[in-house]
Amino acid sequence: MTEGVAEIGFGRREGVTRLVHLYQRDPLRALFPAPAAGDAVLAVLLNTSGGLVAGDRLDIGVRLATDTVVHVTASAAEKIYRSLGPTTEIRQSLSVAAGAALEFLPPETILFDGARLWRETAVDLAPGAGFLGGDILVFGRRARGERFTRGFLREVWEVRREGRLVWGDALHLEDDIAGVIDDPACFDGAAAFATMILAPSGQDPRDFLDCARTILSASASDAVRSGVTAIAGLVVARWLAADAAVLRHDYADLACHFRQAAMGLPPRLPQLWHV
Repeated sequence: MTEGVAEIGFGRREGVTRLVHLYQRDPLRALFPAPAAGDAVLAVLLNTSGGLVAGDRLDIGVRLATDTVVHVTASAAEKIYRSLGPTTEIRQSLSVAAGAALEFLPPETILFDGARLWRETAVDLAPGAGFLGGDILVFGRRARGERFTRGFLREVWEVRREGRLVWGDALHLEDDIAGVIDDPACFDGAAAFATMILAPSGQDPRDFLDCARTILSASASDAVRSGVTAIAGLVVARWLAADAAVLRHDYADLACHFRQAAMGLPPRLPQLWHV
């Protein structure tokens, strides 16, 4: 069992976003490769264990001071291995100060059959803060003929503005997981599921819907279903897909649009997303 920790803090010094706090404990590491020209400061989380097993725990904290702009991602997809009982826990705490903007866009999490995962992500936004983040869940290793049919999953998101909860979402899968995933009223047999959340700073979230829907409708595959809405000052997009790779591509397309339209950043994701 491992208990990894990564605490990352950024501040503004001499007009530039800089790392001001770093604490890390195995198996988590934070790397800071040079971003592409004109892009946000980049932080990459690395799990040196190569995956998470029963009872592992990760605590990730990201803090942005006023007027900083940072993109946080991970080096690779996170793998949650089969468990005979104990549950893997991931706690993610993201705090964005006034005038700052955080992108939290790690690649997908792959749930092996029998995996047990409890993950909670709490986002705390100050007035005028911007946020773009989300997650992709892959239900088993379909290329190996494996599906996520048993185990446990609890995926929780909470977004607060000035300390007040404005949006919360919880996905809970247990017991007859195969039946829930195959049910047409639930996941309809999907291989992957994703959520993306945009909290635009000083802009009406409804202004982003038309372009977002155009991008979602342009998917290269009929096996992807998606939707987007505005609620509680946020834009929330969802995907279901029979092919996780296609979903990942469509997810990246919308993220590129949002980061340009809402944050004034280049319409591209870090090179790690294309490895």
